Amino acid sequence: MANILVVDDEADLRQLVKTALERDGHRVAVLASGGEVDENRCAWADCILLDVMMPGEDGFATCARVRELADCPIVFLTAKVGEEDVVRGLALGGDDYLPKPFRLAELRARVNAHLRRQGRAPARRLVRGAFQFDLAGRALYAGGQALPLTRGEYSLCELLAVRPGQVFSREQLYEAAFGYESEADPAAVTEHIKNIRAKLRPFGQPVETVWGVGYKWKSEG
Repeated sequence: MANILVVDDEADLRQLVKTALERDGHRVAVLASGGEVDENRCAWADCILLDVMMPGEDGFATCARVRELADCPIVFLTAKVGEEDVVRGLALGGDDYLPKPFRLAELRARVNAHLRRQGRAPARRLVRGAFQFDLAGRALYAGGQALPLTRGEYSLCELLAVRPGQVFSREQLYEAAFGYESEADPAAVTEHIKNIRAKLRPFGQPVETVWGVGYKWKSEG
């Protein structure tokens, strides 16, 4: 059972999503606008489903405002599925996106996958060159400081680093990191990798592109 916050200006959709997730045993709170999302709501939520196209403060603006307050996955619900929109949402700290219209079964699968990923806590550490992974705390350190990775970015880094030298396709990375098999737009993984490289660059560049195939963590030695 988890706390799910649904933010969408369509009343019928809010009720439909609320009913579907409550059948899975979750506690669901609904809001009609991004401006209503405050610190208390962020602290309560285990996952936030955030519509993009809302009057007033849209979903992108809400995500940018609350990302530091919300210690949970943020999944965009959006009819805007162009590559530039996906890039923007992930750059603002979103973890995933679900194009509208969507099937409720897919929504439930996405939510439960993110919750499972959020709950994993293996108690060990992993060192790859200049980078130290706290696999229990799901944090990556370099130069004595924690790197500001989003959950999606961390999941991709961990997956690649655990198997250095192994090449993963975008589809494999999406499924393994986010726990849901999907024909997701490759732009999602591509943008995550771009953000990862920018954040890791001061300490090295271990994530390599294998053109036409996918990505890998550079083998040591």
